[in-house]
Amino acid sequence: MSADPVLKGHWTYATLGDRISAVVLERPLGRYWLLGFALTGAGVLVFLAAIAWLFDQGVGIWGINMPVAWGFAIANCVWWIGIGHAGTFISAVLLLTRQRWRTSINRFAEAMTLFAASMAGLFPLLHLGRPWFVYWLVPYPDTLGLWPQWRSPLVWDFFAIATYLTVSSLFWYVGLIPDLATLRDRARARAMRGREIAFGLLALGWSGEARQWARHQQAYLLLAGLATPLVVSVHSIVSLDFAIGNTPGYHSTIFPPFFVVGALYSGFAMVITLAVPLRRAFRLEALITGRHLENAAKVMLATGSLLAYGYLAEAFFAFYGGDRFEIAIQLNRWTGPYAPVYWAMIACNVLIPQALWWRRVRKSAAALFALSLVVNLGMWLERVLIVVSSLNRDYTPSAWRLYWPTGWDWVFLAGSLCTFAWLFLLFVRVLPSISIAEMREDLSHRPEASR
Repeated sequence: MSADPVLKGHWTYATLGDRISAVVLERPLGRYWLLGFALTGAGVLVFLAAIAWLFDQGVGIWGINMPVAWGFAIANCVWWIGIGHAGTFISAVLLLTRQRWRTSINRFAEAMTLFAASMAGLFPLLHLGRPWFVYWLVPYPDTLGLWPQWRSPLVWDFFAIATYLTVSSLFWYVGLIPDLATLRDRARARAMRGREIAFGLLALGWSGEARQWARHQQAYLLLAGLATPLVVSVHSIVSLDFAIGNTPGYHSTIFPPFFVVGALYSGFAMVITLAVPLRRAFRLEALITGRHLENAAKVMLATGSLLAYGYLAEAFFAFYGGDRFEIAIQLNRWTGPYAPVYWAMIACNVLIPQALWWRRVRKSAAALFALSLVVNLGMWLERVLIVVSSLNRDYTPSAWRLYWPTGWDWVFLAGSLCTFAWLFLLFVRVLPSISIAEMREDLSHRPEASR
């Protein structure tokens, strides 16, 4: 691959730090950022009002019924936790394998992970019906002898998502400490007393000594080693929510790898969705280069191909196994009432992304942005299809019933998207969206870099 434009421009440590920190410390709030922040903030308020109404009225405001007791809420949960996988993969796995192209995108990908995992953890709690009893999932000592039901997938989800959030938060914060110290020092030079105090407290007394760097690297690699298994374990546990049941269409050993691949697929699609407007809005094309977008597109192409294989394997096993219920579910997905959702999913996840085979498409930021939106839509349709199509037609035909989302289902989906976007917009103006320390380290390893 060719050298980065950053290095072609002979950047120094100082100019590199100036470019990244200026977004937080100096750049004025643009009208497009303010407009986006206001619109998404309004969406957050609507989301909070919808949650309050849900607590008052109950989950009956959604379109769930019997036998489709799961609807958009669980589909949204699985979709959001999948989106968070790319941040962990980019930060932990690519760090351990020494892939230096991660340095320009790992910081905002990690933030994306935290925000997406938070959205994912919210929906199961809302779906409880009595979310004020969520502490029953926690194994706390009490005199009544109340302990979690360890055979319940809900408990597995609680511990999986809580672990994922904890490790990802620590990993993100540890990597952020040197940059917080840089912002502290630059805020002091610009007489920004309030920001200097805030960044100074968060930097934990970082001074850049060799001893601090050695311990920081040890802690960072240790957390990367802890986070790497989460790429596989978290979404595997989420998939077991379905696979341990005997419902036709769910009871499949292919679900754990199938869900993990789909999670990486949607996660990298969201990375591109965020990276393209981020680099354009703050003029970071020299840092988030076409090389980074192309590499993310290649990962999308690989995981999308594996996902297509998963779709074929799922259909093959249904017919090869000879189980008439599994065959009926597969035929229902192809020709039943939710067939348009299935074929739209195939188009979004398999057919349209085949354009990534062309280098010209992978080099076009606009084309990648459009494809990432298509993949995100397709993966959400897949989650809805998995949740709904197996439940609405089970073993008892007399219990069959269709699921149709209500307006409140769409409000909760839109509200979670607005909350995610609002948090991300806030993040890019408060903290550096690109790692200053890691970009400097990458610069020092290139012989053509200017010192």
